[in-house]
Amino acid sequence: MKGLILAGGSGTRLRPITHTSAKQLVPIANKPIIFYGIEQLAAAGIKEIGIVVQVGETGTEIRAAVGDGSRFGVEITYIDQDAPLGLAHCVLISREFLGEDEFVVYLGDNMLQDDLRTWVDRFLEARSRPPELGEQREPPAAQILLAHVEDPRNFGVAAFDVHGDIVRLVEKPADPPSDLALVGVYLFSPLIHDAVRSIPPSARNELEITDAIQWLLDAGHPVRHEILQGWWIDTGKKDPLLHCNRLVLDTIEHRIDGRVDDTSRVERRVIIEEGAELIGSVVRGPAIIGARTRLVDTYVGPYTSIAADCVLIDTEIEHSVVLEHSRIQGVHRIHDSLLGRAVEVERSGVRPRATRLVLGDHSRADLE
Repeated sequence: MKGLILAGGSGTRLRPITHTSAKQLVPIANKPIIFYGIEQLAAAGIKEIGIVVQVGETGTEIRAAVGDGSRFGVEITYIDQDAPLGLAHCVLISREFLGEDEFVVYLGDNMLQDDLRTWVDRFLEARSRPPELGEQREPPAAQILLAHVEDPRNFGVAAFDVHGDIVRLVEKPADPPSDLALVGVYLFSPLIHDAVRSIPPSARNELEITDAIQWLLDAGHPVRHEILQGWWIDTGKKDPLLHCNRLVLDTIEHRIDGRVDDTSRVERRVIIEEGAELIGSVVRGPAIIGARTRLVDTYVGPYTSIAADCVLIDTEIEHSVVLEHSRIQGVHRIHDSLLGRAVEVERSGVRPRATRLVLGDHSRADLE
């Protein structure tokens, strides 16, 4: 079985962070989101992984970050997409890599708590199970993962018949037929290649994966479904990303590899990475402080990830994510925030006192 990670797209919902960086490389607990997907596939026994990247800066950045896959114990093949033309288009252009193998499609900005191996094993078992005597049964052409959601009107939703089988997929329905939304993980047989070649573009001129699955259903091919037991988060917006960071930090194990001076305190589960330094500071976990980051007279509260090579002086911050090479000085009560790479936030003391901002397109500032 092969894996196909979709890492294209423009990441408009995470701007301005994604004006200059791929959304799949935004870190959760100081690790790029796409790394979690690769690790999930590798743990499921999948060693050949294709990554669909958008031609240009973000594709180059993902190639540089992921490399050839050897650090994950897998072999990575990159597949270039000229423009974001839909998830089914990603499958279409990956035909040569996928061949006649079954495969998993994994959205590169999604996070799952469940072990992917469970769903892979169940799909392969269903594909290989011989029909019982007198039974005429076609093995499933696809298996989709579903999750209960509070407001299904914001998702692709599954509709079922009286036997509990999927009969229809509805995109963002005004009157949802169920509360079960499609998760960004799909398992396919080679039959999906017929589907993606047969469907027309949608109203937004994209080849939709829901249309391809519906084509399988309409053609009479069985589509299995499984319901996730754990959490699932699409990290494409700030608040879900911070929530996901919180969930992952809840699983860390305490480790101090950096330097903590005698006037500093580290409370609860905290990771202080190698080369990091705490001077007169408090870190209350769960939290992670990246390599070579320096904290001086600073409080870092629960559910905060500070990336590598940052400097925080006389600052209070919690429930936030700070990316590499950022500097924060003299700023208190930073909360529920996402700060990009090489950001500078300070109280300069320059008179007249004022809030002075340099904000890029699509920025948002919520002032005290």
